[in-house]
Amino acid sequence: MARLFRRDGDLPKKSFWQKVKSVVTTNWRVAIRGGVDQGSLEQLEQVLLESDFGVAVTLKLVAAVEDRARRGEIRTEDEFATALQEEIAAALRTGNSDPAMHYQDTGPTVILVLGVNGAGKTTFIGKLASRLQQNGKRVLVAAGDTFRAGAIEQLRIWAQRSGADFVGGAAGSDPAAVGFNAIDAGLTRGVDVIIVDTAGRLHTSDALMDELRKVVRVITKRLPGAPHEALLVLDGTIGQNAVQQAKTFAAAVPLTGLVVTKLDGTAKGGVVVAVHEALNIPVKFIGTGETAADLHDFDATEFAEALFDS
Repeated sequence: MARLFRRDGDLPKKSFWQKVKSVVTTNWRVAIRGGVDQGSLEQLEQVLLESDFGVAVTLKLVAAVEDRARRGEIRTEDEFATALQEEIAAALRTGNSDPAMHYQDTGPTVILVLGVNGAGKTTFIGKLASRLQQNGKRVLVAAGDTFRAGAIEQLRIWAQRSGADFVGGAAGSDPAAVGFNAIDAGLTRGVDVIIVDTAGRLHTSDALMDELRKVVRVITKRLPGAPHEALLVLDGTIGQNAVQQAKTFAAAVPLTGLVVTKLDGTAKGGVVVAVHEALNIPVKFIGTGETAADLHDFDATEFAEALFDS
């Protein structure tokens, strides 16, 4: 199976499985012979917390592994890995977990993209536009992040690379007006998908949240039912801070999906599970690099397996 995680060759950190394996090697075989050893479970709990699974998910996973061990289902290292993989995948499939994007049968599908600066929002939009164009959809990209002048030019370049249409406003202009004009242009040109970028100031900014609410109101007024997807882009390297970011954005805009970027093999993938658990929102994409090929549709089983691919 192709690796889902980017590998930083100059950073020789232990992967998630290497850390978990140390628990198995040193303690688990003894625990299997004499019953579940509490010390082993505590070490597993620590590894999961360090890997950003969060307290709630960690406790569920440890309890599930302990239960399987007591039933005699875990007697080898491979069985341990399989059990933990299956429980992680199951956690990602609970609740609202459908990773599919939902496109309109008639008229344009409007995708609103949110996230703080540095999360990889602009790159994600470019990758998604490229993929949709390659799949035969006509795409229009709207540079609604008018707070940062560089974001407009970056998005224009991505649109040119992908062959997508582009609508932008002047730096400092009203982002809601950009969204309105983008839908006007999309309807006139008969595009299939309109991707609207939004400003990426700190999620603690009340002004940003008010602005986002206005963007949604204006878009909905111009095209009832839109936005059809509201995707929050999170930087996977910031750990549990991603959970708080997600909660703040979700309180302002009804989110339909998560995009987790910058994932690598350094044991930080647990944040994907933690955010899904905290918000009950499906993960739809993960990003592992800078090229369009580094955007992956999310699959719970494949993701869980990739955590152990080291």
